[in-house]
Amino acid sequence: MSTIWSIWLSGGWVMIPLFLLAVLLYAQAFQLVMYVRRTNLRSDSEPYWFEWVREPAKAEGRVRDIIEYTQDGAESGHISGDQVRNRFDEIRLALVSLIERRTVFVSTLVAAAPLMGLLGTVLGMLQTFFGISTSGGTETAGVVAAGISEALVTTQTGLTIALPGLFIVMIIQRQRQQLEAKIARLESLTLSHLKLD
Repeated sequence: MSTIWSIWLSGGWVMIPLFLLAVLLYAQAFQLVMYVRRTNLRSDSEPYWFEWVREPAKAEGRVRDIIEYTQDGAESGHISGDQVRNRFDEIRLALVSLIERRTVFVSTLVAAAPLMGLLGTVLGMLQTFFGISTSGGTETAGVVAAGISEALVTTQTGLTIALPGLFIVMIIQRQRQQLEAKIARLESLTLSHLKLD
């Protein structure tokens, strides 16, 4: 543990904002993953969707809410294809747009991590050059080593923070695309059932 702490301290003051960035990044990413899981339409119920569109009372979960909302007024014939499409657009806005906005924020944090590591690299190299120019004799090697250590530790930390975050963003984007495809499929089934194409 003391080795990890000494490596952490060798990165200089940039390690503190890197740590805060990592906490913010992974807290936001975790919240977004949980939101996507709650929002997602269950794949195991897809074979029943056509039946549920014809008989909304049999539907379950979020799919039931979507079907009931989009077919409201269909029994009396007071609904048009444009109204159904508008309702599905509202659902897309409610479910997908929040995911998109939060994904952009998490992606920005992912991109900031290596840049902050690069800032530490530049500061470490500046310290190295300053040490070379001001010290003499045997002190030069120690000053150079400390500066290079600071430069490398911050770069490595920035990349270590960013890489898992990048994979999390890719997973979230894939799940968002799946959600959009499921909503489009429900829309198509609803329009064909109501014969409103």
